[in-house]
Amino acid sequence: MSYLEAFIIGIIQGLTEFLPVSSSGHIELSKGILGVEFKENLAFTIFVHGATALSTVVIFRNRLVEIFKGLLQFKNNEAFQYSLKIVLSMLPAAFVGLFFNDQIEALFSAQYLLVGVMLVLTGVLLFFADKAKITHKEVSYTNSLLVGISQAIAILPGISRSGATIATSVLLGIDKSKAAEFSFIMVLPLILGKMLKDLMSGDIIFSGESTNVFIIGFIAAFITGLFACKWMIALVKNSNLKYFAYYCLVLGGLAILSQVVL
Repeated sequence: MSYLEAFIIGIIQGLTEFLPVSSSGHIELSKGILGVEFKENLAFTIFVHGATALSTVVIFRNRLVEIFKGLLQFKNNEAFQYSLKIVLSMLPAAFVGLFFNDQIEALFSAQYLLVGVMLVLTGVLLFFADKAKITHKEVSYTNSLLVGISQAIAILPGISRSGATIATSVLLGIDKSKAAEFSFIMVLPLILGKMLKDLMSGDIIFSGESTNVFIIGFIAAFITGLFACKWMIALVKNSNLKYFAYYCLVLGGLAILSQVVL
């Protein structure tokens, strides 16, 4: 992987991790377009995901401190209840990751037709979510589990995790600002857990020669992640998801067409 390719993929990861257009789908498509073959691909993926996780921590640092304090105090206050909802939302994706990891990873190997179909589904979901009425409903325990199920489904390449979780939250009647916050915070433990699992697997390949490539990808993903996270929060508040719905429908259609024609 060249420095330019690392920079491009880092930017794509940073933008698409938060914008509702599927980071996994775009990463797979971009690798195919760029013709990237990198023996340290898994290690690089961990690095850029770590960068976007750090972006989330920076944006929501005050809220995360409140949640962490509430969890440590073990009092039945708002912060403690919120932390329990985060834990509940993690369970479906954690279950899928633990028991179906090999099957899921098999789908991330140039499955462009699947990516296209899932992008189309993401577009349809975003379109309906954009039409949802504005409410001020809080995240309930039941809703946190349902949003967690949508996050588990979004493990499939081409389905946007943020798009699926935010759209599900909005369709359940949750306040749009709270839906965006919950969507971005709920994934943090899963990202960190997945990174730790991969690091302990013994499958990580890393050499000092690739250090600059990793640094470039990390910085690109982190900076664009900060921008994309703030942008996405504003977009959800202002009900502008339909533009991403159109984008996903067009890109998904092109991906499907490329496989059918070729």
